[in-house]
Amino acid sequence: MAKASALDADHLKKLIREIPDFPKKGILFYDITTLLKDKTGFATLIDKLSEHYISQDIDLVLGMEARGFIFAPALAYRLNAGFVPVRKPGKLPAECERYDYALEYGSNTLEIHKDSIQKGQRVLIVDDLLATGGTAEATAKLAEKLGATIAGLGFVVELEFLKGREKLKGYEVMSILRYDK
Repeated sequence: MAKASALDADHLKKLIREIPDFPKKGILFYDITTLLKDKTGFATLIDKLSEHYISQDIDLVLGMEARGFIFAPALAYRLNAGFVPVRKPGKLPAECERYDYALEYGSNTLEIHKDSIQKGQRVLIVDDLLATGGTAEATAKLAEKLGATIAGLGFVVELEFLKGREKLKGYEVMSILRYDK
């Protein structure tokens, strides 16, 4: 068996199942569940993310509902940081800060507990996918409303052709696997 840190991006991409015409015709869906069930592949992802951020003195790792909840806690553990969930409205029990943002067709809202971030804390935002960048940008703005310093945004997969990085100018953005089509 290969050591987790020895797997490269090409090998990790081979662990991702590609599903054509999902969720609608003309879309190629990159299904990470096949990578997640591979213990070496999953470990490699967490290793690669943590290697990039280990020296950056991260206080908190924020993960967006739902797939960000897979990676953010594991990365928080490796970075000796706390984990903070960013959720859809009505899911968190204590007083929340909200952030409304526009989507291509409609709008969405994210919430975070008001007491989850202290002013000046360095936070890392982690999710499975960087597509158009809207959710990541909204999460960064929400964290900044609470006084966070954004240390970076880390993603497992980036769909470069959707130009999500353009919405995240001014932030350090890192992705493990990139697709240009």
